[in-house]
Amino acid sequence: MSTKLSMEIQHLFKSGKIGKMELKNRIIMAPMLIGLSELDGTVGEKFTRFYAERAEGGVALIAVGGICPDDRYRSHPGQPSLDDDRYISGWKMFIEEIKEKEVKVTAQLLHPGRYAPSIITGRQPVAPSPIPSKFTGETPRELTVEEILEIEEKFAEAAKRAMVAGFDGVELCASAGYLFSQFLSPATNKRNDEYGGTLENRMRFLIETAKKIKKATGEGFPLIVRLSAEDYMPGGTTLEETIIVAKALEDVGVDALNITTGWHESPRPLITREVPPGGFVYLAEAVKNVVSIPVIASNRIKYPQLASKIIEEGKADFVAIGRPLIADPQWPQKAYEGRYNEIRPCIACGHCLESLFSGNSIECTVNPRAGKETKYQVRKVEKSKKVLVVGGGPAGLEAALTAALRGHNVTLCEKSNDLGGQFRIASIPPYKEELRELIEYYKVMLTKLNVEIKLNIEVTADTIEKFSSDVIIVATGAKPLIPNIPGVRQENVVTAYDVLAGKATCGNVVAIIGGGGVGLETADYLSEKGKEVTIIEMLGKVGLDMERTIRWTLLKRLKTKNVKILTNTKAIAIEKDGVTVRYGESEKKILAETIVLAVGMVPNGRLYEKLKDKFEDVYAVGDCVKPQRVRQAIATAFKTGIRV
Repeated sequence: MSTKLSMEIQHLFKSGKIGKMELKNRIIMAPMLIGLSELDGTVGEKFTRFYAERAEGGVALIAVGGICPDDRYRSHPGQPSLDDDRYISGWKMFIEEIKEKEVKVTAQLLHPGRYAPSIITGRQPVAPSPIPSKFTGETPRELTVEEILEIEEKFAEAAKRAMVAGFDGVELCASAGYLFSQFLSPATNKRNDEYGGTLENRMRFLIETAKKIKKATGEGFPLIVRLSAEDYMPGGTTLEETIIVAKALEDVGVDALNITTGWHESPRPLITREVPPGGFVYLAEAVKNVVSIPVIASNRIKYPQLASKIIEEGKADFVAIGRPLIADPQWPQKAYEGRYNEIRPCIACGHCLESLFSGNSIECTVNPRAGKETKYQVRKVEKSKKVLVVGGGPAGLEAALTAALRGHNVTLCEKSNDLGGQFRIASIPPYKEELRELIEYYKVMLTKLNVEIKLNIEVTADTIEKFSSDVIIVATGAKPLIPNIPGVRQENVVTAYDVLAGKATCGNVVAIIGGGGVGLETADYLSEKGKEVTIIEMLGKVGLDMERTIRWTLLKRLKTKNVKILTNTKAIAIEKDGVTVRYGESEKKILAETIVLAVGMVPNGRLYEKLKDKFEDVYAVGDCVKPQRVRQAIATAFKTGIRV
């Protein structure tokens, strides 16, 4: 790293120790299942390259997440394994490449328990007790004592293989609702034997496993345990109990505690934008106050200044950074150099989790290369071209940035007086302010790369010649769809876009036609202002175009604000005093002063259609091709940027 250390983050870059493991700074890449291993559990080039780029970015320790100690029970098709000696050679090659970056590497061992879907494993999941899981929809089989002891041995054997392969330590996953969590929690552990009932019994499985790992690997091989300090499950584990567990783990030789929170099925926000940055650091602080071993703070630590302050104030010894490193592998290096506004920001959209929950490998809304590092490279061009980008929304911004990174001479034209397009409007509803950080990031980077930005200029087919461009990238976005409903052109009908942009006002009683993400977020925005809101959706569910981690928290919030949601209901006519709807064979009128349309968008592709046959190198990206989610818009723009 360079020597430009900013004073406000100096504590983040002090060296530290976990057991005998020396760490160059206090930044740990949090353990995450990324779904990039091969289907047989081995690790190859895709997996290695993902972590290598994060190692190059300057973290002190990479905790490789979700390694399977027992191949019978997997949580994902792309879950890597250490269940057999045959995996060791692949891990050795992985570690050799990662350690070239002067970084330490630990193996997080994870048994999913009741979170192992039978569709993947071909067998019924197992757990301490046969309590159904809302996360998988399955009921597990209760483990016998003999099976518990066998799994403990599986963990110890996997830890020994990790040591042989060259890992610097291991971590046990006792968080997120996986098997150790299921034993610790009285909500899922209803056993009447020595592994259930009292907290001493419920922690027995974890404590015995830790002891066996220490015996198998020796005292000099660090062991970390990742704990959900509060699982936020009804009748679940509390912080008071976790403190007792933490002391017990220290007593048996555990070298550090990685403190996180919640389960995948916890009925409260854990990592989404409703959680303020550093919102769960108090849990790590509470544990640190009662143990002498290092404590790692996790969850929603995305700003370097915040991370350093946590260390400075003694609330934790290290910070675990997860999704911000998916968004920008260079997070630590940029932080070290004080280039905070050049960090591509995680916008807490939840798509990384959504992609994994869907059985796919890791993806990121703001970083189209995440999980595809071997496929996409941003290489400098031999000969620079003049590139014109028309449109300053996310697709246009990404296309301009990528082209500029490749060395092209880029001009970006935007017809409004600011950049961001509809993404700027999307940042207006409650808890979406962080989206603006992505727009600001693009502004900073485009300025740094000398991209010429022209605002308040509408490029047309007649005026485009004056730019003398070699390449034209059209990113003119989309516009609201106006449905063919009788009365839709009345004065009391407005679009969600205009409402959020402040171009339209609403009465006190509002009906929103369309229950997708835009409709729900507009309802959230209006109900926050005291409006009485009814959502009308023709499908059986609302919010189907949203990430599930965002959707359920938003629906819960709308319920608390008494927003009415009508599904399987179709708007058939609009009058001055409301909307007539049909549900089944019945019809009724929903009284409303204002009708808000949120039924989708249509592409604004007229400019591209006029140019595509007139010029040789013309490309269309983003919503002007097909209205889509911002992740897809950014991805298509990036792919175009590396082509030109």
